[in-house]
Amino acid sequence: MEKDIQRILITEEQIKARIAEMGKEISEEYRDKDPVVLGVLKGVVVFYADMVRHITVPCQMDFMCLSSYQGTKSSGNMIVKQDMSVDVKGRHVLVLEDIYDTGGSLNYTYQHLMSKQPASVNICTLLDKPERRRPGITLKPDWVGFTIPNEFVVGYGLDFNEHYRNLPYVGVLKPEAYEK
Repeated sequence: MEKDIQRILITEEQIKARIAEMGKEISEEYRDKDPVVLGVLKGVVVFYADMVRHITVPCQMDFMCLSSYQGTKSSGNMIVKQDMSVDVKGRHVLVLEDIYDTGGSLNYTYQHLMSKQPASVNICTLLDKPERRRPGITLKPDWVGFTIPNEFVVGYGLDFNEHYRNLPYVGVLKPEAYEK
């Protein structure tokens, strides 16, 4: 796997430090609110596991699984592979996302949640890639781990064709690895 990485964009140490910072801010925001922490699978798994350990207030955990990617391209069509199981009506919801890229999946998730009448919805994304945002997508995350350039990244939960998720850092994938 390492041979396919052009360079490390964000180190494991940088990720750990930023998650600890965001965890403190999120814990303060949700003091006395008993939030539902919603992860959007699969890419969020590593980030989610680390983040919830830094949230120091009682919370409930849940997941959704959406897909819009085929290889390196977003199809633009959301497929709900698994919906959340918690009733969020009147609840505070914190959405954890691995990467805010085109905005399609996060916008869909937000609209889906709003239809369930939560008390509030906040968004925390590990990575934000604003150069890739589709026109008309105006949703702003409440917490962003790192803003990154428009490069194909893998690791720390992010994949290419379901591989590289287990790298402990975020790295730029060499073009020859995904142009095969």
